Amino acid sequence: MPRPCFKLELPYPQPIAGVDEAGCAPLAGPVVAAAVILDRERFPRGIDDSKNLDLKERETLYKRLHDYGAVIGVGIATVEEIDTINIYWARMLAMTRAVEALGIEPAWVLVDGNACPRWQRPSKAIVGGDARCRSIAAASIIAKVTRDRMMADYAREHPGYGWETNRGYATPAHYRGLEAQGVTPLHRRSFAPVREMLARSAQPQLALGEIAQAESCVPHLQVMESPVTLQTQDMVLPPAAAA
Repeated sequence: MPRPCFKLELPYPQPIAGVDEAGCAPLAGPVVAAAVILDRERFPRGIDDSKNLDLKERETLYKRLHDYGAVIGVGIATVEEIDTINIYWARMLAMTRAVEALGIEPAWVLVDGNACPRWQRPSKAIVGGDARCRSIAAASIIAKVTRDRMMADYAREHPGYGWETNRGYATPAHYRGLEAQGVTPLHRRSFAPVREMLARSAQPQLALGEIAQAESCVPHLQVMESPVTLQTQDMVLPPAAAA
């Protein structure tokens, strides 16, 4: 299978920023986007869609992209922002922040997917861009490695969910952690599995005890007296008129 190349980027003026994100589907953690401007004369070999690379390859290329002087910007949308504006707009927000973090304004932006953020800059969305455009593929590597490292750090703060390996995706290990330990502040409450778990935990649990054979099945009602508070209102009468 051919690797991403510069072919789709040639018609556009430079500098071109490729943009991609990581972390839209997980149940926990932020969404992270990256923008990358490559030097077409000097870039590391082996750049590919991050999904086609193993952990070691991604880490190596992440370092080499920095070593080769690629211009890199990273943008993050928090869990709170995801739950407030939904994951689609949080993704757009993270990509906008990534381009703004470049420090220079690109002449053109190529975005992975079928839509660009609502920004005032020349841009084009390319479906499957991370597998076709080298700059977008480089951005996918930066975004993926950055987010994976964040989730590994979060796993030390919240052990038991397996985030160091599943990165917050809805794996069986993650579900087991949710069932055993509940929802953390890093879980996306707007996502159905987390929302449903919170709803279940909020329902009162009724404990039904066994009724002894000699006991009546008629419930004994406890009568409680409620104090009655009388509310009064002071009335001020005007002085009687003189006769």
